Amino acid sequence: MTTWSRADIHVHTRYSDGHSSVAQVLEYADHIGLHVVAITDHDTIDGALEARRMARGFNVEVIVGEEVSTADGHLLVLFLERALPPGRPAPETIAAAHEQGALCIVAHPFDWLVSSFGDALIRHCGGEHPAWRIDGVEVFNASLPFPGMNARASLVTAALGLPACGGSDAHHFSTVGLGYTLFPGTSADDLRQAIIRGEVRAGGRAWTAGHYAAVAGLRARRSLARAARIVTRPMRPRRVA
Repeated sequence: MTTWSRADIHVHTRYSDGHSSVAQVLEYADHIGLHVVAITDHDTIDGALEARRMARGFNVEVIVGEEVSTADGHLLVLFLERALPPGRPAPETIAAAHEQGALCIVAHPFDWLVSSFGDALIRHCGGEHPAWRIDGVEVFNASLPFPGMNARASLVTAALGLPACGGSDAHHFSTVGLGYTLFPGTSADDLRQAIIRGEVRAGGRAWTAGHYAAVAGLRARRSLARAARIVTRPMRPRRVA
């Protein structure tokens, strides 16, 4: 009998705009029984590398990932060794990721609140454009406020015949695992092979109002702290000519 496991492929930490430490994320992922978690901070892999170093102390395997801000929308890149720069056209980012042996998953394609692929997914990612050869689509993102965003992603992904993945888009450890990718096996490599074969399923439940409120409060607190640092920064005396 095949064992199916859960992986959260979309998680942020304090290394970008998340509000939890790497240790908090790993502790919670272990606590809820996730087998695999991908740390995908915006445009950096520093948090993911720290998580990989720390993972030996937890019963969860870490994937080094990055949510890359391409010129065409956000792209989850999994199984990286080197960070990819933001701002490049998606085909360039996809090619650079594949050169490392990484996988490219389109993040929240129809979330109009942030930079997303949108209709580019329909136009380019169906197989006729080799430069846009993606490996899957995040069809369930637990953070999206409107169910239609995920529903449209599911319909389009099925029509294109692409692997359907899920993630929490966690910005606080308490939302880790709310969205997930089901795969046969238990390891990160099992997940990788399952995505390549298209043997993955997306699942989960949406953030609650409490989750949104908590993250909004933490963001406000961070903004106030930044503003306070700017206000209290000592001013350099101007030179008088």
